[in-house]
Amino acid sequence: MDKWITTEELTGYPEITKREAMKALSLCVSGVLKYLDGFTDRFPGPASFDGFYKPGENKGWTTGFYTGELWLAYENAGNESDKKRLLDAANIQVGSFLERIEKLYDVEHHDMGFLYSPSCVAAYKLTGSKEGKKAALLAADKLITRFQPVGEFIQAWGEMGAADNYRFIIDCLLNLPLLYWASEETGDDKYKDIAEKHIHTAMDNVIREDDSTWHTVFMDNVTGKFHHGATCQGYKDGSAWARGQAWGIYGTAVAYKYTGREEYIGYFKRVSGYFLKHLPVDLCPFWDLTFGDGDEATEPRDSSSAVIAACGMLEMSKYMDTADSVYYTGIARKLIKAVYDIYSVKDIDTSNGRILHGTYSKKSPYNTCTPEGVDECVIWGDYYYMEALNRLLNPDWKIYW
Repeated sequence: MDKWITTEELTGYPEITKREAMKALSLCVSGVLKYLDGFTDRFPGPASFDGFYKPGENKGWTTGFYTGELWLAYENAGNESDKKRLLDAANIQVGSFLERIEKLYDVEHHDMGFLYSPSCVAAYKLTGSKEGKKAALLAADKLITRFQPVGEFIQAWGEMGAADNYRFIIDCLLNLPLLYWASEETGDDKYKDIAEKHIHTAMDNVIREDDSTWHTVFMDNVTGKFHHGATCQGYKDGSAWARGQAWGIYGTAVAYKYTGREEYIGYFKRVSGYFLKHLPVDLCPFWDLTFGDGDEATEPRDSSSAVIAACGMLEMSKYMDTADSVYYTGIARKLIKAVYDIYSVKDIDTSNGRILHGTYSKKSPYNTCTPEGVDECVIWGDYYYMEALNRLLNPDWKIYW
């Protein structure tokens, strides 16, 4: 067996049908409702334990995804009683996010978009929530404090300006829609200007010659130029971390959405092409794209990468010519079909997640990450699976990003 399928073989895979997507999303909504009481005042952690998330504080970079699930469930609930339960729970969580940003609790990092777009921006877009708007604008204000004029990027984390932390990561492309939204709401271009500078720096530096991507890019804090690339969560520095490549796919799509820069379509095709050339036979990538068929005995999958990539393709397909739009929409449908068939939770009594076999952090001999959430549900995977299904069923959906 070859390590990865060919592009020609990929065209022969089935696409998810409307009926399957409806069934899948309905089951996700049922799962959210079943466990809602335990996750209203509390939040799931980033990854499950034996298929079940434990309730905890609103901390870390991932809690916004669960509130995003509440909003997606609210938009797709079948009756008014369920919609009210979901609305009430989501609003309680929006209040928690407002308190978090007002008290500046665990916000010294770049992930304000991951936290506040699917939770508070969504609340404002869907219900006109004043709390949601206030919280999201405060989060945008916090995010732009991490902008580094030398190099023109938003520093990911760590001591501001320190040489060993003078870096951004590919994930940050999904934090930037918060800034575009803030400019739209306030009429102040300062947010948008910083977002565009970061996007331009990222596009210039994060994509490698072979169309794979760096997880982390270190910049020179004196010259502002590229210093070196590295990984924390991929297998090794020169490999392609699957979730990072997927962030690149969705990230270039939203970069084009907000800038209209034609070259970003080319970047999207490059990073998508690399991702698609490194899929195993069941279309769910391993945690690093170095691995493929034959590595099952030692290496886990990351189902979250498949659904993130699918969402990015569905977003970019809205802005492409007909042939490209049809192609990438079809590929997204194939990826979601594969996750639905093989990796989705089919019995909500057996897990409080939506999709199985995700990977948060896998330790290798060459990376520096802390092992966590290996072969488990991961909360962003659950969210993006629901988003992808919702996109397919509601093509005119007003996105939270």
